[in-house]
Amino acid sequence: MNLVLLGAALLAGSLLAVQASSNLQLTKAVGTPFGASTVQLSVAAALLAVLAVATGTIGSVGRAWDVPMWQLLGGLASPLYITSGILLFPRLGALSAVALFVTGQMLASVGLDLSGLLGVPQRSLTVVMATGVTGVLAGIALIIRGQRPAAGRPAPGVVRLRAGSAPQTVNRSETLTRLPIVHAGWMLLGLLAGAALPAQGAVNAQLRANLQAPLAVALISFVVATFAIAAVLLVLLAANATPVPTLQPATRMPWWGWLGGACAVAYVTGTFMLIPEIGAATTVALTVTGQQLASAVIDGRGLFRMPRRTLAPSRLAGMVMLIAGSMLIQFA
Repeated sequence: MNLVLLGAALLAGSLLAVQASSNLQLTKAVGTPFGASTVQLSVAAALLAVLAVATGTIGSVGRAWDVPMWQLLGGLASPLYITSGILLFPRLGALSAVALFVTGQMLASVGLDLSGLLGVPQRSLTVVMATGVTGVLAGIALIIRGQRPAAGRPAPGVVRLRAGSAPQTVNRSETLTRLPIVHAGWMLLGLLAGAALPAQGAVNAQLRANLQAPLAVALISFVVATFAIAAVLLVLLAANATPVPTLQPATRMPWWGWLGGACAVAYVTGTFMLIPEIGAATTVALTVTGQQLASAVIDGRGLFRMPRRTLAPSRLAGMVMLIAGSMLIQFA
């Protein structure tokens, strides 16, 4: 039974990488990443509502009015994480984007442990923890430096003419991404999105302690997330800063393009259920490992219509260091 639970934790982590990849297809159908995030979070909230009703825990949602307001805000991390995945995966690759998420997640976890904020039990800095942080930072550096351009035909972009040569099609987003300032901005976004997840977990843990109903907590989290990203979408639409969402091309979208919401539900529900059984440290370490392994496969095979990126030796070494550092931090 323990092996089954450990495998479930690995699977839950891998679903985060699958979620971001499938959401890219939803973005193409909707026409805007903010609209896609709204649809995906709405699907997740609906699935959790069905689960809460089926398990008889829907009544616990009503007790949310009796808890401190800040305990209801954990869901704000979800739209940041999901939208960041949609923006970063085609620009940086699955493995590099997830590496940034994991790095932000690990560093934020250490910060919460050392400070004792958001109700997290305070811990002292140990040699093992410091070694783990060093391994994470070294791993992300190797992964980013070892990234190779995507193989295959470039996506449609601008046409640049060169004297004495045929016109060349250049992917505008990849060209802009290579600019140092822009590239640093995308990396910062990945770190912030990853850092939001431990904060979300800490806030939701406080809410769970009050409600004693994991599914109700997850439902509240996704409802808050849905309203938050919908509000952002409305503001951007009013400012003409994003296209009007449309679902007309959805019939041409592959079936797995709708899996983002289900992956999100499986991850949130799975981690809530696994932590009491195998412990928080083991759950986080295995979900991080699952994220990295799934991202490496997606990049290497070009799955989910993602650009294929060769797994260079330096990236493989970075992934090993990142996983090892994550485990040291969590087991410290």
